Amino acid sequence: MAYNEKAQKWKKKKSQKTIKEMPNLDHPAPGCLTTVMHRVTSFPDVSAMSWKSDQAVVADIFYFLNIYSHGKLPSHCEQRFLPCEIGCVKYSLQDGIMADFHHFIDPEVPPRGFRYHCQTASDATHKIPISGFHLQRTCYPVVLRELLEFAQPDGGGWPRFFCRSDDRFRITWCLERMATVAGIESHLELLTVEDLVIKLYQKKYQKEPSKTWVCRELDAVLWDFSSNTRCKWHEENGILCCALASCKKIAYCISKSLAGVYGVSLTAAHLPLQDCDSSGNRSISWVILDAGRFQKMKAESSGYDRYAASPSQDQEHVPSSCDSSCDMKTSFYGTSTMRGRGVTRLLESTSDLYKSFNN
Repeated sequence: MAYNEKAQKWKKKKSQKTIKEMPNLDHPAPGCLTTVMHRVTSFPDVSAMSWKSDQAVVADIFYFLNIYSHGKLPSHCEQRFLPCEIGCVKYSLQDGIMADFHHFIDPEVPPRGFRYHCQTASDATHKIPISGFHLQRTCYPVVLRELLEFAQPDGGGWPRFFCRSDDRFRITWCLERMATVAGIESHLELLTVEDLVIKLYQKKYQKEPSKTWVCRELDAVLWDFSSNTRCKWHEENGILCCALASCKKIAYCISKSLAGVYGVSLTAAHLPLQDCDSSGNRSISWVILDAGRFQKMKAESSGYDRYAASPSQDQEHVPSSCDSSCDMKTSFYGTSTMRGRGVTRLLESTSDLYKSFNN
């Protein structure tokens, strides 16, 4: 009982001492500066953005930014993210993608016990190794300085960056972490692309599209394998997740959705060039799914081998445009002709079975 009373008095004194020593978050002490900078409580929005005319919208410049990390660490860790790649594009509706910025970042050492967690997360996405990477990495101060030089507007001031809403916390945290480690005061303003698209539609039609529709448009995978979209390393290794590619695909989606709305003609800077062969023609792979038509053509020919050896016989059935009919799918990678042989064999066996029943 005596020790129990002492413990209760000790807990009471400790709680009173903690309340007295709690820092004022409105005026943090220098020692608490790092902790306060990493506590992201609110974000700016695009409600303050306005344009006087459609021409002002078309000429306005936007910066799309993304930062990849070696996984996400638990909230009790001081290092929530380990920045490893940064990508940014300078874009306008009038000129499309005007310039791009990309660096592999020299990451910090993972907290003890989390190295496998970080490498596994990387292997599942961008596949950038934590150590032993043969490409040159850039340290935090150089990354921030070059990013600000890349995005510094002509009239001065701090540029506005845009990113996907799901990536906003990670990118904001990484920017603040890099600024803190580098000893640079950062005033970067990070807005969401979804709100920007809604704002641009509202400016033109005085009506807002649903956020679900906007997110679905931005999630398009149409340009995942397009040329000049990913960085050179991700392109050579066939890896889809790339910080630079994610920024360029945002620009492609906005161009596809809004260029026609504001009367802008699409160019190679708005949408990626299609993959071409050595002669400059698009390389198309046809996959014929109409088994009935193939059966008829096969019956007219002397055999499958003869038909496969002369694919030109099917030219009259192949449309010339990319918007193929419902019985055909196209791919812009390689030139090959594939037939529905499994469906053909099924139809042949069904026909033989039907004949046997009639006999």
